[in-house]
Amino acid sequence: MDPTILVLCVIVAALLFDFTNGWNDSANSIATVVSTRVMTPMVAVVFAAILNFSGAFVSTKVAKMVGTGILDVGQFPRPIELQPILFAAMIAAAGWVAWSTVKGLPISASHSLIGGMVGAAVAVKGFGVVVGSGFVTIVLALLLSPLGGFIFSFILLVIVYWLGRGLSYRRGQRVFGFLQILSSGFMSLQHGQNDAQKVMGVIAVSLFAGGFLTDPATGAVLTDFTKLYIPIWVMAACGGVIALGTAIGGWRVINTLGSKLAHISPVEGFAAETGAGIVLQLAAYWGVPVSTTHTITGAILGVGSVRGVKGVRWGIGAKIVYAWVFTLPACFVLGWILSVLTWSLGLH
Repeated sequence: MDPTILVLCVIVAALLFDFTNGWNDSANSIATVVSTRVMTPMVAVVFAAILNFSGAFVSTKVAKMVGTGILDVGQFPRPIELQPILFAAMIAAAGWVAWSTVKGLPISASHSLIGGMVGAAVAVKGFGVVVGSGFVTIVLALLLSPLGGFIFSFILLVIVYWLGRGLSYRRGQRVFGFLQILSSGFMSLQHGQNDAQKVMGVIAVSLFAGGFLTDPATGAVLTDFTKLYIPIWVMAACGGVIALGTAIGGWRVINTLGSKLAHISPVEGFAAETGAGIVLQLAAYWGVPVSTTHTITGAILGVGSVRGVKGVRWGIGAKIVYAWVFTLPACFVLGWILSVLTWSLGLH
């Protein structure tokens, strides 16, 4: 098949996944600020979408990690063979995230993406195609991010309660209502910086494999994979599409995180969003993709736990954890099946 068509197919599939990512993850940025009624739902999603888009331009470390740290491109003597694998991975991940969003389940788009990519590649090349060190680093970061969100938010809320102990209830609501707007914006910016970059990495790999990525210094076709970079138009496309998904709003997921998991007040919402945002900023600084969904869920559990065990609806939390557990293997299997199918159809 024409390499140009294959690259276009990968780009479209990757942006479709990006859209579903924003659709499901809109809850990460606005669930608490909507549930506390600090912002109306429509204002909140537009606010989050703008900052999602802005965050996509802050850094490219996570994008490069996704592009170079999961699959060993050297295992593909014919770079064009990467295209159907990337296409299958994106369709598998997008399908899983869309289904979960309709069901109101906050799941990890990062797990979906990585599961799909590894499953699709292993189906064709075997497990040797996986970059072991990169895969382990990413999985550890994904597992530790909710714990980080829990700890940071728990400690931050305890500190805030102590500092604000002299405030009246009404004044506290006003002060932390304003601060929660800032923390929601911080969380939205970090979401764009982390999640939009994941798809940038996939598109950059597809452009490289198709011979459409040129060396900025010489203008020649880039042949050294270690020099992989993200073109500005890819950053804009990914930022715009994830912002669109956020603007659409996954309202059932927002309801799950914002009101079903724990009762959230403005001060608790501020602590949860700030704690989760700190974890995401650290991950972006180190160039490690983590799940914004896992992080903010851990943060909500953290602030809820300050009130004691009864401050959290653990039954809802258990359902969310089940969805987390099944996401990576489910997308691995879906990516495997779709990859075998695309190869059997000769799409390479």
